[in-house]
Amino acid sequence: MVKPELLEILRCPNCVREKEGLLKLHKDAWLICQDCGRKYPIVDDIPVMLIDEGDKWVNTAQEALPVPPPAK
Repeated sequence: MVKPELLEILRCPNCVREKEGLLKLHKDAWLICQDCGRKYPIVDDIPVMLIDEGDKWVNTAQEALPVPPPAK
């Protein structure tokens, strides 16, 4: 599980320069950007905060995200 303190400081790497890039925790397995909708998986309790990874899931509905996220 990602610690609440970490969630407070993490921001979407795509949005952080122009917007807030706030992230919402979804099912303890995904971080979803409130600005752009990119979805970043949490694998082995480590958020994968790569823009390319968020791009893979941007068009996937929140309810359709696999839990747990697929490991590489």
